[in-house]
Amino acid sequence: MGPTSLYRGSGGGGPTWPAAGAPSASLELGHSRVKQSLLAALDARGYSTLTPVQEAVTEPSLRGLDLLVSAQTGSGKTVGFGLAIAPTVLGEDERFGIAEAPLALVIAPTRELALQVKRELEWLYAGAGAVLASCVGGMDMRGERRALERGVHILVATPGRLCDHLRRGSVDLSAVRAVVLDEADEMLDLGFREDLETILEAAPEDRQTLLFSATVPRAIATLASEYQRDAQRISVQTTGGQHSDIDYRAVLVAEHDEENAITNLLRFHEAPNTIIFANTRAAVSRLVTRLSNRGFAVVALSGELSQGERSHALQSMRDGRARVCVATDVAARGIDLPNLDLVIHAELPMNEETLLHRSGRTGRAGRKGFSALIVPPRARRKAERLLAAAKLRAEWEAAPSADAVRERDESRLLADPVWAEEATEAEGRALDQLLAEREPAALALAVLRLWQGQRSAPEELLSVMPRNPQGQSFGPSRWFRLSIGRDRNANPKWLMPKICDAGGVTRKEIGAIRIGDEETFVEIALEAVEHFLATLGPDREIADGIILEATDGVPDMPAPRPRTFTGKPGRQGDKPFGKPYAKDRPYNDERPRGESDKPYGKKPFPRERSFNDEGTGERKFSKKPAGEDRGPRSFAKPRFADKDRPEKPYGGKSFGGQSYSDKPLSDGEVRKPRSAAPSDRERPRGEAKYTPKRAKPAYGAPKGKQRNG
Repeated sequence: MGPTSLYRGSGGGGPTWPAAGAPSASLELGHSRVKQSLLAALDARGYSTLTPVQEAVTEPSLRGLDLLVSAQTGSGKTVGFGLAIAPTVLGEDERFGIAEAPLALVIAPTRELALQVKRELEWLYAGAGAVLASCVGGMDMRGERRALERGVHILVATPGRLCDHLRRGSVDLSAVRAVVLDEADEMLDLGFREDLETILEAAPEDRQTLLFSATVPRAIATLASEYQRDAQRISVQTTGGQHSDIDYRAVLVAEHDEENAITNLLRFHEAPNTIIFANTRAAVSRLVTRLSNRGFAVVALSGELSQGERSHALQSMRDGRARVCVATDVAARGIDLPNLDLVIHAELPMNEETLLHRSGRTGRAGRKGFSALIVPPRARRKAERLLAAAKLRAEWEAAPSADAVRERDESRLLADPVWAEEATEAEGRALDQLLAEREPAALALAVLRLWQGQRSAPEELLSVMPRNPQGQSFGPSRWFRLSIGRDRNANPKWLMPKICDAGGVTRKEIGAIRIGDEETFVEIALEAVEHFLATLGPDREIADGIILEATDGVPDMPAPRPRTFTGKPGRQGDKPFGKPYAKDRPYNDERPRGESDKPYGKKPFPRERSFNDEGTGERKFSKKPAGEDRGPRSFAKPRFADKDRPEKPYGGKSFGGQSYSDKPLSDGEVRKPRSAAPSDRERPRGEAKYTPKRAKPAYGAPKGKQRNG
């Protein structure tokens, strides 16, 4: 049975939940909403208010009911479903009894997310005396079996490992009162539908089932209709359609300059932890190599890593030994890194759902986050479509320049709390010795260089400004004439470096170059003319024999037309090369191609010419005979014209009608006709086609005698 009620933050047939980031109800809610043991855990954790999704699922009217909750990533869903299942698994008690079979089951798509959920529920249910266990891939299955045998109140598992325990009979789900599917849409995307069906069928039918998902596609709605009873759907509204704690930026970069822009972003923000998303393993490996070479402490997360390598990489991020993680979408699902303030999309995601999942890694637990999309010019339209589909507003900006990074470094250096710390006795003695041997300015310079040496140098970025389209004004300029043209094979590729070297100007300061038959006109930016003429000197010689002269105004020479590649009438113009197109013929005109007036029709064979004969170009086709008086195809002399051919040795029959049997074989005896052997159809049944060969004598038998068979 599918959902029967619909709760939305936008209003309608149910209570309106406050927007994300807005003030919510106080935790002084009493026993009617949250268990006192859980309320004490929230208070000790520093919670002053509940998030919108937590307030929605703890509504007293929804106690014990099946829920289908759609809320954005990082909105406090883990604590939310922990509070929602408390009345079901605890009943009227404040603490759990003796641990036996699991009372609550939480299923997560990945190992990292399952372990994260377990950590959250451990502190939430610590006051209630809950015993938690996990069954996830990559861990020792024997240890998990022993933990299940000792007794568990809440079991957190991944679908594949839990199915393994069910098949081995090491887990009993008959006492389960509540089942939670966290990130249900991701589990279906990973192909766990059959495993989920196996698990849900093994649990009691009167259980409470909660489905939490960032989105609710058709597959999730179908799963809810099959395994939930009168489910209430809750959709939490967000302010302005996006997470209020995440700042979205679309960073424009030049082509093939994405990695330098990522380097400057990392240096500009200096986030405690950063995650960079790429679409392929190869891109992850390349980024890890480049960032490591630039001095960043970076780890990789991709599908080719083992569970041990993944755990080591994530632990490095949690311990502070690494500050940058480069990951693919699948490998990063469900991970929760502390102090993750920056998310960089090195490559644009495939769809808007992936964009939301990526960005949801930051902006958690009330911390502000920054999500930056690296957008080269070729991908700008795709980025705009993704942002529009996800209903996100992003600020478009250029990547931080090297100067901006250096300014931010200076601000961080001056704001470092080390300036306010008192010097120790040992530090004071070292300082007195340094001041006695060095000047204060030299010491300050050494400190600055040491501080900068601990960080990667910022990169100089390419400009992302588009080039001027053809025909757009070059700006204020002046024209000059060169004494060279097409008659001396002048071309822009040869003239450009000559002008730059002789006049000391750059390519950007040279505008149009118009080449005529005997002269060439060059456009120079007005601000560079004075330096250009001073560098040339009084002789004004660009190269040997090429003199430059100033002209007044724009030269009276048409700009070159762009080359066209079609000669069809009504298109860009006449075809400037090759053969002309054929004239149109009526539909029923069946004349052979060679009989028309086309220049590529059938041509007569040329006559054979001898030495000192007139050339082909001087001979006309009318000189050849035509019609019945036309001569042979070849004007050469017949091969046997002056020789008598011998008479044929057979009758007067033509060659085509001659029979081979009429020819005499020889002057001797006539060959006997070949005896006709009976065909297979005429041969009596049972008679062999070939006579069997005579058996050979056995080895060692005397010749002429046969061994008795």
